[in-house]
Amino acid sequence: MTQTPIHPLDLNFLNRKEAIAAYLIRHSGGAVMVESGPGSTIEALKADLAALGLIPRDVTHVLLTHIHLDHAGAAGWLAQQGAQVCVHPVGAPHMLDPQKLLTSALRLYGDKMDSLWGQFLSVPPDKLTEVQDGQEIAIGGLRFTGIHTPGHARHHVAYLFEDVCFTGDIGGVRIPGSPYLRLPLVPPETHIEDWRASLLRLRQIGFRRVAPTHFGIYDDAATHLTLGLRTLDETERWLEREMPADPPIETLREHFVLWLQEQGLAAGITGKNLKLYEIANPTWMGADGLLRYWRKFRVAS
Repeated sequence: MTQTPIHPLDLNFLNRKEAIAAYLIRHSGGAVMVESGPGSTIEALKADLAALGLIPRDVTHVLLTHIHLDHAGAAGWLAQQGAQVCVHPVGAPHMLDPQKLLTSALRLYGDKMDSLWGQFLSVPPDKLTEVQDGQEIAIGGLRFTGIHTPGHARHHVAYLFEDVCFTGDIGGVRIPGSPYLRLPLVPPETHIEDWRASLLRLRQIGFRRVAPTHFGIYDDAATHLTLGLRTLDETERWLEREMPADPPIETLREHFVLWLQEQGLAAGITGKNLKLYEIANPTWMGADGLLRYWRKFRVAS
């Protein structure tokens, strides 16, 4: 079977290659993108499109895996150019009115908000499509299937296309050149049990390739998902060792950062690549996400 060409667009986030991707696929009426990237990378997106002989108005659809700023921030701008934006039903209200999302993000990023993420525009109602679990999306002769995959966020969707799965963040962060994976365990919706169920579901489907937003297309989907499950198990065991002491968040962040650095070094990740993992997935946020999960779901239960 002939594979439809998929073009990874490197959005050059913070002037770093291989940190945030969007994926472009041409169809009979233009092109579809999986992810939009943040508002701060629109100029890089324009340049990537131009390199393919396209302009923003050629993008007819944007399939969002979820509404976090690094994945969906430029979706409203693309909708203004004419694109239809597809998103999980839980995420849809935030694309129509992103104020609550932006207020929450401002608490995390403070005065770095604009330089990191740029402008997040709302999507007009007639340009927004809610993606149901298992729904087939037909675009210009192409066929995508949306799979609800909670764990990183309740509103997360992975997209199946031919033999590839666009995994967003549920499949983890993996930089080209190493079989090493990190999980973006960010607040407020990290949920270990849901994450595990999502990875098991995806592995059972049996596609050959995997395309995480951070970063690239890999031909070892089964190995990648198994690595994600192993990383999730190791993280849960680490959390169970740390939390009986009830450490303050500052201590938990420090311990988590050191633990991840040790893991990376053991896997041969050093220097520039270690910094790249940090840009794609800030480690301190993982500690915050895990603490919230522990208090909300483990202690409460």
